[in-house]
Formats: sequence, structure tokens, C-alpha cells
Amino acid sequence: MQYQSSAAKQGLYFFSRCHLLDLPWEDVLVPHILGYLPLQHLVSLQRVSKQFHSLIQVYLANCRTFDLSSTGPSIPREAFCSMLKDNKVLHSLSLQNCSDWVSDKELLPVISQNQHLQRVDMSGCVWLTRHSLVAVSLSCTHLQHLGLAHCEWVDSLSLRSLADHCGGLQSIDLTACRQLKDDAICYLAKKCLKLRSLSLAVNANVTDESVEEVAKNCRGLEQLDLTGCLRVRNQSIRTLAEYCPKLQSLKVNHCHNVTESSLDPLRKRNVVIDVEPPLQRALVLLQDVLGFAPFINLQI
Repeated sequence: MQYQSSAAKQGLYFFSRCHLLDLPWEDVLVPHILGYLPLQHLVSLQRVSKQFHSLIQVYLANCRTFDLSSTGPSIPREAFCSMLKDNKVLHSLSLQNCSDWVSDKELLPVISQNQHLQRVDMSGCVWLTRHSLVAVSLSCTHLQHLGLAHCEWVDSLSLRSLADHCGGLQSIDLTACRQLKDDAICYLAKKCLKLRSLSLAVNANVTDESVEEVAKNCRGLEQLDLTGCLRVRNQSIRTLAEYCPKLQSLKVNHCHNVTESSLDPLRKRNVVIDVEPPLQRALVLLQDVLGFAPFINLQI
């Protein structure tokens, strides 16, 4: 008992003198602890001491994922540049909600030294230009997922550059990229045959030509968003049903020229469509007017 008590005291003495920074940085702290902390906390931790600043820099230089989607505006421009200046191993970079300050000046150095990026999300970053997209296409040839929603600076030339160099692209969000027309989208479809998810939503320039080219070239397509594409008609939806057997989700809300005659074959394949069948819409409208849903025997 006396021996056990002595050993216990020695253990307590050891742990009372052991600090967090005494643990191995690259073997313990970086891979097993810091990765669970939100990025905003890591930024705060840098200010504690010079040692903590050095530790966080080691972590940031080795992290594979950098996500600003939930902390964007709260991280200053200078902090962003400092945090990624030594990183050359990024696989995923998300810049959502950083539209207040992210520009080519900050992003281009990060892109140029991270050629293994597979996922980049620049959605909503309105201060970037086509130069950032061209840089991504030239440097990140293994890119698989790209978010460009509400980036109205995306033009035909920069999208063509992407198509030429990133043939393995699997998903791309071009929501509200209003400069793009059929020619650029068709070119993308012919070059990126592995596309599984595509959004062309909120673009009045998109016509049946784009949808048909996507359907005929991207046979593995699973998700397509055409919300608000006013010039899309039944013809291209029928082509989609014919050429894309793996389609799981189709969004055609506010596509007023797309009717149930082209959607019904997809419904029978259990494709999820964001527009309800006409009878269902009528029942909902009737319920709103009457205050209750009448019973209708649909088997008659």
C-alpha cells in the first residue's frame, strides 16, 4: 500500500507539471486535438503566446481542409494570408461568406502553392475575378468539386479554361452565373464527362441546347438544378430522361415551359422533383381556399 501510494504521488506530481504544449506537436496535438477545434478558436489561440502561435502555424501548414463558411467575415484579411502562407497540402478550400474581403490578391498565392486541391468553394465571393478561376483551372488539375454560386464574374473564357484542364470535375454550382450562355455550358459538358451534379439555376440564358448537351455527354448525372431557367422546355427534359438513367434529383421550379408530360416519366423512376404534380398542386390550392383538404378518390 505504501508503494502504491508513493507511485500515485509521483504520477500526480508528473501530471501537475505537464502542460499541453509538452505533448508532441506533430504526433499528438496537430493530428488528434487541434483538428477538433473550430477555426475561429484556433485564430484566438494564436494570441495566447509565442509558443501557441508557433503550434497553430504548424497545424495550419499541415491541414488538408480549410473552411471559412461559418466564420468568414470574422477573420481579417491579414489573418487569412498569414494562416495559409505555409500550406502546400490543401485538399479542400471553402471561402463561403467571405465576400466582404476576399479578392484575387489574397487567393491567387494560396491557389498557386496548393496544386492538390480537389474541392474549392468560392460561392458568393463577389470581389474575385475571372483570374481566380483561371488560376484554379491551371493549378488544380485534380479538381472534383467547385462552387461558383452567385459569382457573376464567371465568364465563357474562364469556364472554358476550367473545362480544358479539369476533366475529372464531378460537381459544379453555377447558380446565378448570368454571363454564361449555351456555348460555354455545352463546352463544359463535352469536356467534363464525369459530372454528377450541376446547377444552372437562375440563368435566363440557359436553353434546351445546354440541357440536351449535358444529358448526352454526362450520362452519370445524378443531380440537376434548373430553377428559374425560363427558356428550358419539355424537349430537353425528355432528352434528360432518355440519356441519364442515374438521375436522382431534378429542380425545375419557375421553369414555366416545363410541364407534367415530360416530368411524369421521371417521377415513375422515383426521381425527386421539386414541383408537385398538377393534381397535388390543385389540392393544396383548394385547401388554402377552403381551409381543409377534401377527400378525393384518386383510384377512380
